[in-house]
Amino acid sequence: MLDYEVLRFIWWILIAVLLIGFAITDGFDMGVLTLLPVVGKSNTERRVMINSIAPHWDGNQVWLLTGGGAIFAAWPTVYATSFSSFFLAMILVLAALFFRPVGFEYRAKIDSPKWRNAWDWALFIGGFVPSLIFGVAFGNLLQGLPFEFNNINQVTYTGTFLGLLNPFALLCGVVSLFMLTTQGATWLQMKTTAELRNRVRGVSQFAATVTLVAFVLAGIWLYFKEGFVITSQLDHNAVSALSNKTVAVETSAWFKNYAEMPVLWIVPAIAVIGALLTIVASKANRSGTAFFASSLMQIGVILTAAVSMFPFIMPSISHPEMSLTVWDSTASLNTLTIMFYAACFFVPIILFYTIWSYIKMFGRLDAKFIEDNHATAY
Repeated sequence: MLDYEVLRFIWWILIAVLLIGFAITDGFDMGVLTLLPVVGKSNTERRVMINSIAPHWDGNQVWLLTGGGAIFAAWPTVYATSFSSFFLAMILVLAALFFRPVGFEYRAKIDSPKWRNAWDWALFIGGFVPSLIFGVAFGNLLQGLPFEFNNINQVTYTGTFLGLLNPFALLCGVVSLFMLTTQGATWLQMKTTAELRNRVRGVSQFAATVTLVAFVLAGIWLYFKEGFVITSQLDHNAVSALSNKTVAVETSAWFKNYAEMPVLWIVPAIAVIGALLTIVASKANRSGTAFFASSLMQIGVILTAAVSMFPFIMPSISHPEMSLTVWDSTASLNTLTIMFYAACFFVPIILFYTIWSYIKMFGRLDAKFIEDNHATAY
């Protein structure tokens, strides 16, 4: 049997993998919807854009559901604390996501430009709002959130929703928004033709450039911001307890892991290389390479945040000693063990049917496809 410390680290990796899977797959869904009223110049082009993601979007959300379920089971305290801290933000994301299935189904029900335009903007909200809020959430995690626990481990969040909309968090929101927009634009490069495809090539280059610049600026800003460091010795195999550590708040603390293990600099380098390669591949009209590079960029950005914060998951700025880490906020050893073997069985299945669905539905869409399937296409 794997020991507690190893299982805790494995689940940190697995949840990162699930979040990356969500960002790469459902990320292009959100990116396409964000671009819908901006890039689509006609009803036919917008229908092409919608139908490029229509066969996949609901399957892609399995990554989000699986990730949420994994956090609930593996990190129950993190799950509870995040709902207290990000409750209103999560409600906004959920409300925005409602527009996606409803918009797909109702957009073509009435042959009216005003009706379709209204649903196009509703679908835009379904892509734009989650893309922005996910980044804002990570920006606040990097700064620490004002929460505390009482003597029976009930959490109290002492901040406000407007407090989450601080400058650094909004910059991280820009990174997330344009990162997912890049993913959507590179997906459209692979799935569309003619003028629409040429248009999104330019969008890919612009969005990847903004992502790169915002990512570097956020890193420089983070270097001068306060982070969190555990200053006491922890038993990584001990039963989870929230106040068994001493935490110091120090400037540049989030760069400590990179200083101790310089090889970790390859993680942010992957993000930078991915962004640059996306720009070059889009300019060279290599759509498959552009999508791969954009996915690589997302992996680098997400892992940069994860590696910087490790072992912290949710730091508390008001009570640093109550910060949640990989070593003291997990479920029991038996729970992590059972979940590990379940994940070994089910995650490959998810990967298999996801890849199979993409292979079966591979190909470009154009105006002729919409015309030939006018009554059945979205």
